[in-house]
Amino acid sequence: MEDKILLAHGSGGKLAHDLIVKNFVSALDNPLLSQMDDAAVFDVKHRLAFTTDSYVVNPIFFPGGNIGKLAVCGTVNDLATSGAHPLYLSLAFIIEEGLPLSDLQQVVESIKATADEAGVKIVTGDTKVVNRGSADKLFINTSGIGIIPERRNISGSNARPGDKVILSGTIGDHGIAVLSKREGLSFATNLESDCAPLAGLVAVMLKASRNIHSLRDPTRGGLATTLNELAEQSKVGIRIEETQIPVKDAVLGACEMLGFDPLYVANEGKMVAIVAAEDTGKILKAMKKQRYGKDAAIIGEVVSDHPGRVVMKTLLGSSRIVDMLVGDLLPRIC
Repeated sequence: MEDKILLAHGSGGKLAHDLIVKNFVSALDNPLLSQMDDAAVFDVKHRLAFTTDSYVVNPIFFPGGNIGKLAVCGTVNDLATSGAHPLYLSLAFIIEEGLPLSDLQQVVESIKATADEAGVKIVTGDTKVVNRGSADKLFINTSGIGIIPERRNISGSNARPGDKVILSGTIGDHGIAVLSKREGLSFATNLESDCAPLAGLVAVMLKASRNIHSLRDPTRGGLATTLNELAEQSKVGIRIEETQIPVKDAVLGACEMLGFDPLYVANEGKMVAIVAAEDTGKILKAMKKQRYGKDAAIIGEVVSDHPGRVVMKTLLGSSRIVDMLVGDLLPRIC
């Protein structure tokens, strides 16, 4: 019989202890975590960035990733958008009774691999088990801490008229990949989630130029919502060109079939950068040399007109307002 999570694994007793030691600590081992204290203690003498997030994606395994990889990438990328160098993450697991231990182990191994790629350590965490039917297999909560170098000031409120808008790659991959797995859809190409840790890409961009004003990862709500948030924060307008936005043919086809607009489909491995016009070329060149930036493109510019709004020049040459997402296009996408 396959080993599964029991309610007793959340009891705080021997089964809980063994689960933590054998399934988590052994896989994620590092000097801070292995102390097994109730809190990780470390010295940091810099400006800090701190973020937290929760992941409830359905299904927990999808083409190109799983809930564990997603949790690490999402938290690392949120730190990177502030210009921080990610250091430490916490992980809290809420596990439904009956989850196969092999599934949990696969998620933890993915967490380890992604954390290693991102250069972060898992230093503390928590595990809870709930009754069958009280959750959906596995939920993960994360928090992350990173350091911000002196004089670095990256914020959604820093966009200025004349700045250029750079997108690191194709949009909609994650949302369509998860939906295809959830609904049993198949496409002519093997579409995978773009789920990826982007701190390394951001570091290369910042090495190329100090004139990066704003960074944001367009997750739930997609590119359209992210651009609206930036326009609103900075009290500027943003103008984009539909022909310049990279979208895979498979994503376009799926969106046409399902009645979705790719601008609103979630991403988990893309970055929007608003940068000074004079440094756009060298930032783009640096991005294109990286694995996660090879499809980067300039998609628009910041303007003083229509502050707080995003306007897109369409394929037909007309213009339309691109609003924030209203409602929930794809629930439980991250």
